[in-house]
Amino acid sequence: MNQGADARLTEETTAGNYFVSNYPPYSYWNAEAVSQAHEALDRPPRPGAPLGIYLHIPFCRKRCHFCYFKVYTGKDASEIDRYLDAVVRELTLYGPKPFVGGRKPSFVYFGGGTPSYISTRQLSHLVDAMKRLFPWDRAEEITFECEPGTITEGKLEILKQIGVTRLSLGIENFDERILEANGRAHGAKEIDASYRFARAIGFPQINIDLIAGMMGETEENWRECVRKTVAMLPNSVTIYQMEVPYNTTISKEMRVLGQDVAPVASWPAKRRWVDYAFRELEKAGYTIASAYTAVLDPERTKFLYRDLLWTGADMMGLGVASFSHVNGTHFQNEHDWDPYIDRLHRGELPIYRALTPNDEERMIREFILQMKLGHVRTEYFEHKFGVDVRQRFAAPLGHLADEGFLRMEPDDLLLNRDGLLQVDRLLHDFFLPQHRGARYS
Repeated sequence: MNQGADARLTEETTAGNYFVSNYPPYSYWNAEAVSQAHEALDRPPRPGAPLGIYLHIPFCRKRCHFCYFKVYTGKDASEIDRYLDAVVRELTLYGPKPFVGGRKPSFVYFGGGTPSYISTRQLSHLVDAMKRLFPWDRAEEITFECEPGTITEGKLEILKQIGVTRLSLGIENFDERILEANGRAHGAKEIDASYRFARAIGFPQINIDLIAGMMGETEENWRECVRKTVAMLPNSVTIYQMEVPYNTTISKEMRVLGQDVAPVASWPAKRRWVDYAFRELEKAGYTIASAYTAVLDPERTKFLYRDLLWTGADMMGLGVASFSHVNGTHFQNEHDWDPYIDRLHRGELPIYRALTPNDEERMIREFILQMKLGHVRTEYFEHKFGVDVRQRFAAPLGHLADEGFLRMEPDDLLLNRDGLLQVDRLLHDFFLPQHRGARYS
């Protein structure tokens, strides 16, 4: 391939991970380090470290063609009950561990999959059991992800009663044809009804998710999606740029067909569309809070789950394939159904792989994640890690400045809009040499 063709290919969407969610890359986590996770659980908590809970509910009506999460379709009520009982058993095993240290969760996040897939009976039973083990009276944020087609007024009433403060609707797109082409379970007609129900019940924060560059997306349709989003006026809007990780249906079909380029929009097109959305949202009074998020009222609308994790909080990840972070050690649960449930029935925590980053890797992790906010406070890293990030990262920061993406001020590093729109691509320059070019997952 000649250089011109190679350069063009890098602008197209190819198979692989784009979104950077942790560091070092997950491919460096391993089973040999699982003992480190158990050692971390048996130590008292670090002074002042917040504690959160993430619960993975892996059930969906359909698997989206771009989905790379651990999800199951077609599970019946008895299988779901069995899984939820295993989750409660997992939380029970965590309860007496020294790392808890009497802490109560600062946040709880129900992710998926489709948390709203489970019944109101299952939801009430699950939450009652969780609250008995880890009361939520100090939790500032309870997030619950919903797929519009699984929402009823009765289910939303239950969510309000159990204390959900942040309801996140996975809309992704408003066009029926595009939703169907990408394997979404809900249709366009279900979006308005689910949003009206949620708004009428009065959740403190309603977030809607969109994806720029899905299969079949056009400039005209994207602008219409943005128009409808602004008309809804949710408290926050999260916009992801379409990526095609290796275990998605799209990437599998690409391998069968021998295709290098995914049948989705190019990266320049996706960046242009997100930029358009951000500009339209700013006209409507929103503030851009990260590379992916616009919020209507920054003083009242927070995303504690993100902000605490990006500053090193502890988190118990419950459920199959869930990720945790405790006392500086990262670990992941068994990523298949039977091993996960079987180990819990044997009274074991189902930890599958782990990694304990060193101090430099911990610093890099927080630095690259906070770069996604568009601004980094240098004093934070001097106080927490004793590192002047302007000197430590002088070469990559200088490169970003020369490219016109970054402005360096005495106390802050500031990405401009162009830099923010492609921040995940830029973060690899801050990786240690041994982690560059490695498979991310």
